[in-house]
Parts: sequence; structure tokens; C-alpha cells
Amino acid sequence: MALDQSFVGRTYPPAAPYEVGREKIREFAEAVGDTNPAYTDPEAARAYGHADVIAPPTFVFSITFRAAGQVVEDPQLGLDYSRVVHGDQKFAYTRPVRAGDRLTVTSTIEAIKSMAGNDILDIRGEVHDASGDHVVTAWTKLVARAAEEVRAG
Repeated sequence: MALDQSFVGRTYPPAAPYEVGREKIREFAEAVGDTNPAYTDPEAARAYGHADVIAPPTFVFSITFRAAGQVVEDPQLGLDYSRVVHGDQKFAYTRPVRAGDRLTVTSTIEAIKSMAGNDILDIRGEVHDASGDHVVTAWTKLVARAAEEVRAG
């Protein structure tokens, strides 16, 4: 069953603030194999002009995807998450994410398309710091694969 097109443009309330910690940044950088010292060493980060360590560019995905849970779990939308695969991800930064940031994310459904029985859902996450300043916009594309009987038909 196709997702309801009337949800395009729907914005969900901001998610609870997420406090970015040095240790989380270090763990993420190690997990993705990025050895840039600006991610783990405050002195190196300061040498690059930052007040503290900064996060790798894809770090914010975990925050924005958690916030997009409001969209995914909206029973009125009717998304069958058991059929969802991650289709694409893009980021547009105003500034890097820094240790000590308290970030909130507001998720908006930008587009819903149906192709070959698959539903494609585009979600935009606007990330702001505690002062209300924009940090990054993240776009997530989710693909809900068609049920087997739809594909076979």
C-alpha cells in the first residue's frame, strides 16, 4: 500500500536535545577508521581553529536518524519499517559539530514517491545548537521495498 502523499511537508516536533561528547566523537572516528587528530585531540582541533574536538561529517547521521524515528514510527503514515533499506544520505553544514554541542533535530517529510511498488521517503533533518543557530541539514532517503506479491504481479 502506497504511503499517503498528504504527509509531504509535514514537520514533526524537535527531538530531545543530544549532547555531543568527546568520547562519542572519538568512538565514532575510530569506528569509521578516520584518524584525523581534530576528532580526538583538543590541541590538534585548536590548531585547526576549533574550540574543541569536532565530529567527522557523518557523525550527525546517528542524531538525525534517531529524530527521524518520529516519522518512521508515525502510525498514520503507515510505513512498514521491516521492509525499509537506507537509500541515500546527504549533509549541508553551516559549521562542524563540536564536543559540548547540545543539538536538536526537526524532521520534515520532503517527498514521497512510489516506483515499481516501492515507497521512497525523503526526510530532511534540520539540526540546531542550543542557541538556535543552524549547524547542519541532513537528508535521508528510505526505501520501503514492495511486498513479494506486489513484485511478482
